[in-house]
Amino acid sequence: MHRSSFLVAALSASLAAPAFAADAPEQGEAAGTFTLGQIVVTGQRPESIAVTGETMTAQAIEAFNRNHLDDAVNLMPGVSSSNSGGSRNERLIFVRGFDRFQVPISIDGIRVYLPYDNRLDYGRFLTADVAEIQVAKGYASVLDGPGAMGGAINLVTRKPAREIEVEARGTLELDRDADYAGYNAFALLGTRQDQWYAQASYARTFRDHWDLPGGFTPTAIEDGGEREFSRTRDWRVNAKLGFTPNATDEYSISYTRQEGSKNAPLHVTNPQAQAWSWPYWNIESIYFLSTTAITDDLRLKTRLYRNTFDNLLRGFDDHTQTTQTLPAGRVFNSWYDDEAYGGSVQLDYAAGGNRLSLAFHYRRDEHVEYSQVFPTGFIEPPQKSAEDTYSIAIEDRLQLTPALSLTAGFSYDWRDLRQSDEFTLNGARNGGTLFGYPLVDADTWNAQGRLEWTPDADTSAHFSLSSRTRFPSLFERFSSRFGGATSNPDLKAERATNLELGGSKRFGAVRVEGNAFYSWLDDAIVSFPFIFNDTSVSQSRNVGKGEYYGVELAVSAQASDALSLGANYTWTERDFTDPSVPAFEATGVPRHKAFAWLEWKPAGRLSILPSVEIASDRWTVNTAGTRYYRTGAYVQANLRLDYEAIDGVVLGAGVRNAFDDSYTLTDGFPEAGRSFFLSARARY
Repeated sequence: MHRSSFLVAALSASLAAPAFAADAPEQGEAAGTFTLGQIVVTGQRPESIAVTGETMTAQAIEAFNRNHLDDAVNLMPGVSSSNSGGSRNERLIFVRGFDRFQVPISIDGIRVYLPYDNRLDYGRFLTADVAEIQVAKGYASVLDGPGAMGGAINLVTRKPAREIEVEARGTLELDRDADYAGYNAFALLGTRQDQWYAQASYARTFRDHWDLPGGFTPTAIEDGGEREFSRTRDWRVNAKLGFTPNATDEYSISYTRQEGSKNAPLHVTNPQAQAWSWPYWNIESIYFLSTTAITDDLRLKTRLYRNTFDNLLRGFDDHTQTTQTLPAGRVFNSWYDDEAYGGSVQLDYAAGGNRLSLAFHYRRDEHVEYSQVFPTGFIEPPQKSAEDTYSIAIEDRLQLTPALSLTAGFSYDWRDLRQSDEFTLNGARNGGTLFGYPLVDADTWNAQGRLEWTPDADTSAHFSLSSRTRFPSLFERFSSRFGGATSNPDLKAERATNLELGGSKRFGAVRVEGNAFYSWLDDAIVSFPFIFNDTSVSQSRNVGKGEYYGVELAVSAQASDALSLGANYTWTERDFTDPSVPAFEATGVPRHKAFAWLEWKPAGRLSILPSVEIASDRWTVNTAGTRYYRTGAYVQANLRLDYEAIDGVVLGAGVRNAFDDSYTLTDGFPEAGRSFFLSARARY
């Protein structure tokens, strides 16, 4: 029997589908958090609005006015956000130097994945309905599924905690001249009863524009002030219905849909920059999660899901975005229509302080694409790819002594490519040939261990070693890059070995934590140039290698009933070798990054929250890829004031980048200057 057929049968026999929900005792639980949707992270949950460790709470997200995922996690130690630049101009997230391909993202434990290239734009993910953001850094449990080479990010949605919950809030965004720049709105209605709960929420963000700093020097392409082509629209709805028949079991079905549209600001000095827009960028997911106590010692967790993703990318003749007449490659309409479905099942056996867990994951990804080329207007036939991914994992947590525990895990992942179509245009651009790429399968293994010492409730230390991989995307294996590349069906998974030593300690009202990390990258995927049929092209190959290392520190304190404060700092070094580019530097991550805040409540209903974000420069590369240089250092001062006018109703105002600091993270794409906001929130 084929190995995939055998495991599909095993999955069917298990009567269920999947879960990565975490119940690690270190993690804790907060009211209003959908715990079925958590993944396994280690460390203590931060208090109030403290920004530390592996979890960012809803209180912190709201307090610092972080309405998009990339903006929120940038405050966490070990995590930084950036901008892809280029015509895509997407918001990026790096975790200890690892990028969006190496750090999967999920919503309630359900992975969000784009089967062809996985070029997710993290600026499209809203945070208004998020109870917490989990970030597993380096050590990501094998029980949570494949692909977490450098860590994992999980958005945990809210769950009602009271009989009736109602919330509404809105934010008016203003630019540096205090003119209208957009708005954010959120509404939630929920109920929790003895044996069931239900909730629905809606979040919407509209950005009319954002302003460049006053110190920006105008160019022939960008005259300053309102940033050209910076308009975006996003909304998300989340609904869930849950059944809790007893104290141990829970069953929930959830639905999430998010829709977005955006333009892409242009490179400020390159007149050849392509003009692209996304009229729609939509993700939809329906999923079932459960946990069942079979006996006092045995628990079954399951998850089933179906995800869809569809978008349209348009390329225009010029920056007016009115005509499409130039040849294919620069001007086009490109449609993606993707679907994924699958699940996981996890069995936990806990007795005598030890816990043994077994997990199985299955996922089918189907990708359909087609393009309209110009000037002929010819529309290609749909091209389909289909791929199955599997993972079997085992993890054993042993309580060696009352204070010392050892967790060891191993997983085996494999992938079967079922179909991979491509269409080649003929010279006249009004027809061509449909063909299939070679169907090459792949497999890999992952292993990890973690030793944790917890002598008392205020002290912990840990040491972990993890070897994790991720499979290459269809784009890396087969994309022709508009004729400039050739395929590599045999491309292997890349691997990272992650080492970490860390700990935390509470000294009265002060809590301190820190981690030192070191990662080795092997078989890293890079675009390698060579001569094929007398033509200079590139091909994705496993020839890159590197080392990422650094330190994370965080401190938080409740100085008095009226005063709390905190800070975190990250030092990151990345040494990466690309044999095809002698001058190559790993871009997008600052060497030094820090965040500090202070919350003062001088009166019972008034809150004053100043904060500061600091980053050193980072590597970037020019459009031609010929010159690497450092840029992007900034110091941003922020301030928020909140006043509770009546019980449950809070009015607020604030400023971001108060001193209008001018900085650029990516060559040719300056960041926003000073902005203001007014907010209102009502809860019952």
